Amino acid sequence: MRYVSIDLEMSGPDPLRHQVLELAAVVEDTKRAAATPLAELPAFRRAVRHPEICGTAGALALNAGLLHELADKTKLAAPDICRPDELLPQLREFLLANGFRPNKKDCLSVVMAGKNFATFDLLFLRQLPGWGTLLKAEPAVLDPAAFYLNWHKDSRLPTMLICQARAGDAEPHVAHEALADALEVVRLLRPFYEHPAYKSINKEQ
Repeated sequence: MRYVSIDLEMSGPDPLRHQVLELAAVVEDTKRAAATPLAELPAFRRAVRHPEICGTAGALALNAGLLHELADKTKLAAPDICRPDELLPQLREFLLANGFRPNKKDCLSVVMAGKNFATFDLLFLRQLPGWGTLLKAEPAVLDPAAFYLNWHKDSRLPTMLICQARAGDAEPHVAHEALADALEVVRLLRPFYEHPAYKSINKEQ
């Protein structure tokens, strides 16, 4: 299966008021994963320049480095910086170049992955020009939390840090940088390609 791991950095938590500041996407083919190092996966990253940015203090502080990048006048023509209306068209071109094909309505319908993607990032994507016509997500989304859930002890789905700890990481860490976090989701999902849960269930029956 081929899927796209997507991560966004935003200026705040409200998709109707706050803005996407950065988007990264990584294409993963589960059939070729063993032969493809994470660093060699097809990757797309854009910082998003807005005329004005509305945000919360916490989100803006978290993305201080990104804001400096967007404010740098020497990067006005940088290829990895775009306007909001250019973001989905450019992402679509990246996906087309990496083998994804549109449906009969010329819309790319893609299996997407991400931590909290369905309840957070996707809400922001829906506000971008071209969503639903140029590109959309398949109804089912891959979230590593479901793969690292302790059904007997957890009262809620595990955070990224808990997923990393359960994956054996000595020092769990979330970069809060879109490309790094999109790659991290792929890394956390990879152990389950060869050992899917249904095989364990079948053995017990």
